[in-house]
Amino acid sequence: MSTSTKSKVNITPLGDRVLARRVELGEQTKDGIIIPDTAREKPQEAEIIALGSGKRTAKGETIAFEVKAGDRVLISKYGGTEVEHAGETYVLLREDDIQAILN
Repeated sequence: MSTSTKSKVNITPLGDRVLARRVELGEQTKDGIIIPDTAREKPQEAEIIALGSGKRTAKGETIAFEVKAGDRVLISKYGGTEVEHAGETYVLLREDDIQAILN
């Protein structure tokens, strides 16, 4: 079962994987210093786009996700696999690579 937000994406994660889009941060700091593209780090904040079917136990039971489509989350900086589709860049990662849900 895949869940997606308003934007339709033709990528369905499998198992306990999650499809997310990194949220780009501003180009300048609070003090007004402009940061060039080459010096920027990958954003750790992302929006959940779609979910896989869930993790399975040894008995075949499905463990429900703690996140849902549309949630803003913090993800591991180098976790997951970047995927380009229809001109957009997404990250495909396991739920274990999600560190927090932002409220």
